[in-house]
Amino acid sequence: MNIHDALKAVAWDRAEYFKYKFPAVRFDQTKGIKTQEDFLRVVNKKTMNPYLRWEKTQEYKALVALMLQSRTADDLQEVYNVVAENAKTGDDKSVKLFLALTREIDAHAKIAMKSMERFEEDEEEDDDLII
Repeated sequence: MNIHDALKAVAWDRAEYFKYKFPAVRFDQTKGIKTQEDFLRVVNKKTMNPYLRWEKTQEYKALVALMLQSRTADDLQEVYNVVAENAKTGDDKSVKLFLALTREIDAHAKIAMKSMERFEEDEEEDDDLII
């Protein structure tokens, strides 16, 4: 599950708050960043208190973890590109780091493949047939 799928599962105003708090999560990056007043007007609230309380819940923490996981994947890709280029020049430390990074990526890929297999199995079981 990615952050966008997870946000579909929470109340719309909480999803909007999450996007307000973390603008990088929004699909449309061309729109400007909302002010607190703009956000409150959209969700028709007078204060931020319900959202500040929500930040202390497991649901919010899980969403933050998913968001950070996606950021980590992007950062890992950037690091991989830099290390790979340095390894190609023959830098010994970069070669060792490249090999370690490759093993780590392979381990994460195996975990991801298992998750995808479970996701595909769940989709196959739910064929939307009405009996």
